[in-house]
Amino acid sequence: MSKLAVKGGPPIRDGKTNPWPKWPVWDDREQKALLEVLRSGVWSYNGPKERQFNQAFAEFIGTQYALSAANGTVTLQLALEACGVGYGDEVVVPGLTWQATAAAALDINAAPILVDVTEDTWCIDPARVEEAITPRTKAVIPVHLYGSFADMDTIMPIAKMHGLRVIEDCAHKHGGEWKGQKAGSIGDVGSFSFQLSKLMTAGEGGALTTSDVQLWEKLDALRNCGRRPEEDSPTDKGTGLYGDEGNFIQSGNYRITDFQAAVLLEQLKRLPGQNQTRDENAIYFNAQLSRLPGVQPMRRDPRETAEAYFNFALRYQKDTFKGLPVERFRKALAAEVGCPVEACYEPLNACPLYTPRTKPWRHKLTEEYFRQIDPKRFDLPVCTRVYREESVCFHHNVLMGTYTDMDMILEAIQKIYDHADELK
Repeated sequence: MSKLAVKGGPPIRDGKTNPWPKWPVWDDREQKALLEVLRSGVWSYNGPKERQFNQAFAEFIGTQYALSAANGTVTLQLALEACGVGYGDEVVVPGLTWQATAAAALDINAAPILVDVTEDTWCIDPARVEEAITPRTKAVIPVHLYGSFADMDTIMPIAKMHGLRVIEDCAHKHGGEWKGQKAGSIGDVGSFSFQLSKLMTAGEGGALTTSDVQLWEKLDALRNCGRRPEEDSPTDKGTGLYGDEGNFIQSGNYRITDFQAAVLLEQLKRLPGQNQTRDENAIYFNAQLSRLPGVQPMRRDPRETAEAYFNFALRYQKDTFKGLPVERFRKALAAEVGCPVEACYEPLNACPLYTPRTKPWRHKLTEEYFRQIDPKRFDLPVCTRVYREESVCFHHNVLMGTYTDMDMILEAIQKIYDHADELK
């Protein structure tokens, strides 16, 4: 019998008898907070828990303002709208990201322009950003992907030179820092997701951060049916942008509930400690991983002064594993360690969830625009190679254990290398 678990042999770790740390994490603190909201009768619409969370999250990120919204998809859409992006405009986004990053631009009738990523971080390549800029370009959305940070030292000067807005997609980076500044405080607007798998979660939800009072005013109106900020909000005197009467702007309802805010307040308290645990395990793991053949850690930029991992990613080298395809390696590794091991996001030029031309009744504004938003027109060689040949990703819960847990994954990688011939 083969020694490999995927072939019927004993695994390094049985995920049923020795499970990995659970996600999400909660206890009686969340339960108590939820009951407080239930008993208060104030369940939504700028309730006390939401106001408290907005203030706490702004202080944590280091911005003047934060506001909650329904999810991390609409936060991107509202950020673009607040920045004045719309029909005829172009938004530069990385080709390796969740489809919502590009779909947010589609939903305001702008054109997402997909560009390639760097090989060792999988984040947007600043050189490709600069090449993609045209007179129509109005914004760029750098995504801090998995455990890596987009190169903000290069992106921000490019944006300033061309008069572009920078919207940070921080759905993976709650609490991560670049040269002492937290993700979401460097660009014009930060966009966060609180979906179930994220580093902070209330099941669903999102947040926007900014230090620009005019952007905050627009964002608050856009997520709240166009209403003027309420009297006791941080900008209750307003900026006079929309006059003194009536709504600010046409919009819809993108609010969260006070139940979600109550959970998020407790999740925010847990986040720094959880991030520290994940980072300590990642540093240990990557130091050991460098000694193994055929796998490489992601590059940790020395300008990252605090790390945050949504998924924990590795780079696989097929040739060192005797030509073993990465999908077979991932399957074998999952069998050995008893948890899911997945590929990175599928590149947006070939992603089945990002197909804007399947909705001509919504997106076929003109023939030119319909051609412009065709994802297949973009060439993304690095994204494609990473997805097809190199990516190995774990959910961040594996980093919430111990060094012994990390050793099991390392042992499994070595075991697969030693028996790679059996999988070919």
